[in-house]
Amino acid sequence: MKKIHQISDDFIEKNCNFNELIEVLRDGFSNSDIVVPMRHHHDFSNPKEGKDSTLLLMPAFNPGKNLGVKIVTVSPNNGKYDMPAIQGMYIYLDAHKGNVNAILDAKSLTAKRTAATSALASSYLSRVDSSSLLMIGTGALSVDLIKAHASVRPIKQVFIWGRDKKKAQKIVNILKDFPFTCTAIEQIEDKISEVDIISSATLSPTPLVFGKYLKEGQHLDLVGAYKKDTREADDEAILKSSVFLDTYQGGLKESGDILIPLANGIIAKESIKADLFELCSNVKKVRTSEDEITYFKSVGHALEDLVAASYFYQLFIK
Repeated sequence: MKKIHQISDDFIEKNCNFNELIEVLRDGFSNSDIVVPMRHHHDFSNPKEGKDSTLLLMPAFNPGKNLGVKIVTVSPNNGKYDMPAIQGMYIYLDAHKGNVNAILDAKSLTAKRTAATSALASSYLSRVDSSSLLMIGTGALSVDLIKAHASVRPIKQVFIWGRDKKKAQKIVNILKDFPFTCTAIEQIEDKISEVDIISSATLSPTPLVFGKYLKEGQHLDLVGAYKKDTREADDEAILKSSVFLDTYQGGLKESGDILIPLANGIIAKESIKADLFELCSNVKKVRTSEDEITYFKSVGHALEDLVAASYFYQLFIK
């Protein structure tokens, strides 16, 4: 029996090159052979917490080559146990013979592919001279989002906001040796009107990004608020912006940042400019002017997991 490799978070952390991962994702989103069924999204009660948790099952396959499925749980209150909200594993298989090639820890895999996807979108949607970034949120994704965005744009200044400023300062300390300055801030309003890119990755049920603070030419990267009734940006933010999705499949079904303004008649489906499949295949236009505000909503997609798992698997077996 062929050996099943165990690829740890530690290996992924030490061997991720965001420039490489972004490019394999660009190729993946332009590859029409990869098949991605709609992911299973099951909320289930968590009586001890008084708040629902979520089970996600995310399959994808490239016929005759590889396939995989990610099994993930989302437990919003895990911060008080000093545990990540998102936990799981990825099973990576040979699509020809059906054998399991590897089992990957999903924590770092998810963080790396999510951050790289945001940076991929930024490579099309943010201004090429974007040099400042506001990171909203201090969870597991924040450090990777900052690194990924800095790999595609000449970021010189990073501002970090979290409900707990000590956590924001911890991220500042983690990134102290990188070629940009990092500062923890007390209020989002202190910097939101000044920066070029705003990246938000929180579990906030209500908006943190308000359109009244936005300026021309900014790029919004919204990664959190993964449920239909939660959102990170308000109506004014989406009205001021050109809207893009990682995928129509997920964005139009799962994201409150899109579904709530659609349901309220604030925007129409037809006003959404493109998804990453169209951007990476050069089917739709990217940013059209220096003054345009671009709004990218990511909910995650199993193609990203399959492409990233293949990338790390190839590095592992070298």
